[in-house]
Amino acid sequence: MSLNKKLFWGGLGWVFAGPIGAILGYAYASISDEETFNSPFNNSRRVKQGSPTKHGDFIMAVLVLLAKVMKADGKLLRSELDYVKSFLLKQFGVHQTKELMLLFKDILKQEYPLRDVCLQIQRSMDHPSRLELIHILYGLSASDGDVHPEEVRIIQTISNYLNINKNDYESIKAIFAKDHNAAYRVLEISKSASNDEVKRAFRKMANKYHPDKVSHLGKEVQSVAEEKFKAVNNAYQSIKKERSI
Repeated sequence: MSLNKKLFWGGLGWVFAGPIGAILGYAYASISDEETFNSPFNNSRRVKQGSPTKHGDFIMAVLVLLAKVMKADGKLLRSELDYVKSFLLKQFGVHQTKELMLLFKDILKQEYPLRDVCLQIQRSMDHPSRLELIHILYGLSASDGDVHPEEVRIIQTISNYLNINKNDYESIKAIFAKDHNAAYRVLEISKSASNDEVKRAFRKMANKYHPDKVSHLGKEVQSVAEEKFKAVNNAYQSIKKERSI
């Protein structure tokens, strides 16, 4: 096992346990020799709940959930695989991405209980990180230029299992599934909101989705979070222009 791989697997915590650990163990075993397989998964340990989510745990949770969304419409598209690869390249070097893509393709072959996976994530991952998960899942859905209804359904199911409230979910969804009220839904307000309410909503959402909220996940994930932050600002600017504020 390379030093890079040792550092990566050594940085994982709670994903070693529960259904996610079983999924990763099965996938990792299929692409590794016995000696390599024994290294990461025989040293699992409990992680104190309430601790900030680590980068490695977040990435593994993303891969497991991305696989579910990719299969939701019954098609595995090249654009979606390219999205996953691009996401991983932002987090790791080319060599590590190649290994993780092999792992991901094996995860795609598996069937596993979505509810159990999400409950493990919900118990172990902080709220800002869970919001970022939903944002990334919608990014995958939109990567082929079309947010498929079955993908929306599975992402909403995931959001419910992750204990994300309806307003937060609809705000993220509106960034990708746009309509004439999308800017208002991004800010979690109705079209009848007053100008002062619009301004207050913008300040609230800018704070909620500030990239610093996920700084513990590393600079690469923080850069992905900036997309959500920019969407909030764009929604506000769109409403200001519409109302001539």
